[in-house]
Amino acid sequence: MQANHWSEIAERIRQQLEERHQAREEALQACRKAVQLCARAIRSLHRREFDACRALLSEAHQQILHARARLMPYPMLYHAGFLQDAEKEYVEGEALYAIVLGNALPEPEELGVEITAYLNGMAEAASECRRYVLDLLRAGELTHAETLLRVMDEIYDELITFDYPDALTLGLRRTCDALRAVLERTRADLTVTMTQKQLEASLENAIGSLAKAGQE
Repeated sequence: MQANHWSEIAERIRQQLEERHQAREEALQACRKAVQLCARAIRSLHRREFDACRALLSEAHQQILHARARLMPYPMLYHAGFLQDAEKEYVEGEALYAIVLGNALPEPEELGVEITAYLNGMAEAASECRRYVLDLLRAGELTHAETLLRVMDEIYDELITFDYPDALTLGLRRTCDALRAVLERTRADLTVTMTQKQLEASLENAIGSLAKAGQE
């Protein structure tokens, strides 16, 4: 065996691994940035800072596009999982934004994400919606809260029909189980609040009737 031939092979492989390493590092950084941006977007949404939320989601999308472009030549890295995690967070933010504003839900092709990331992101968005519903209940906006709960129900009803192995759905069944518990708690909170409002209204009417009768 010629030593110089082996050295050439090793050097060529080293360069290839270095290229993969650089692609992985850049993509990881972009995915981390995207996840952080999505978290900030959701926080802005809960504060009703809708323009800020939209800008943050757009920036997150650009980070994901960059990560995808860097990983595309390397299938092993592309499917390592961290890109799909970032996509899931991005779907959650976009879906929650659409739900809260009453817009049509975004489609996976529109967002440019893998379908498994899309499904899990939709489930996460429905769960996160509970927090917004609670804020609406505290503000007395019961009609809006009912609307959001109905959307949460519709998302859950469709998601549970995807009865496929976890290897295909990446844990969607567990995510749906968690969403079901969130739905039950949210529905109970809404029911209690509506009952209290009805009792308060009945009590006010009774007091008003007594006061009117006393004046007569």
